[in-house]
Amino acid sequence: MRPKLLLLFAIPAAAILLMGQAEKKKKAGNDRWNQPVGYSDTPVIPEQKWKVHDIDRPRPRQITPGAMPTNPPSDAVVLFDGKDLSQWEFRGKRGQPAKPWKVENGYFEVVGGAGDAMTKEKFGDMQLHIEWASPSEVLGNSQMRGNSGILIMGRYEIQVLDSWENPTYADGQAGSIYGQWPPLVNAIKKRGEWNYYDIIFEAPKWEGDKMVKNPYATVFHNGVLLHHRQKMIGPMAHRVVAKFQPHSTEEPLMLQDHNEPVRYRNVWARKLRSYDQP
Repeated sequence: MRPKLLLLFAIPAAAILLMGQAEKKKKAGNDRWNQPVGYSDTPVIPEQKWKVHDIDRPRPRQITPGAMPTNPPSDAVVLFDGKDLSQWEFRGKRGQPAKPWKVENGYFEVVGGAGDAMTKEKFGDMQLHIEWASPSEVLGNSQMRGNSGILIMGRYEIQVLDSWENPTYADGQAGSIYGQWPPLVNAIKKRGEWNYYDIIFEAPKWEGDKMVKNPYATVFHNGVLLHHRQKMIGPMAHRVVAKFQPHSTEEPLMLQDHNEPVRYRNVWARKLRSYDQP
């Protein structure tokens, strides 16, 4: 009879154990759905007005990312979608009438002498994605090989150049902050292939005629970091150091006509806002 008695006592003990585990799981499940969404009794973060995990701090707006890293997210301004130049206008050179650049096969191409391309939209702080390709045919050397430029606010240039086996001055090769800073590395693809830049630009700040914050640029070339929040020392200039001049908080983006048939595609930009915008 002893084995039967042991069995009778063993069954209730196992049941109690299972019941206890079920209660714990239920309680844990309830805890997962009763988490606080913020606090009001925490210390203030240094150099901010907000508390740690502040319940009243504005939550970031939600956007939809692009399917691929090079695709525009939902809050981007699409400046060229492969179809037309409706987001651009053209500035004639030396008083000459402006002409549109050529559009074909999903890209647009510099038409030498047509003039610089300017966006109708104006930007200040911005994230810019732009893809470009230099001509596959070699027509010169140094600065006369696939030369163009991306002039943010129409002033601050990230150089476009065929730097594949093409020596030139370091602060004028592809990816340089022209006339100021060479890229950390030369990440160029073979001439004729598509390159891409991802640029984060912080616009200068002015108080009247006094600049209180320099412009800064972070630049990736084909996914490789070239400049990490690098301070710019002035607008683009050739063979001189140009001085800053006061300008508006937002200005057009410009692509340079340097008489070279450089191609551009998939151009989009995001206007960057500050933290804690509702």
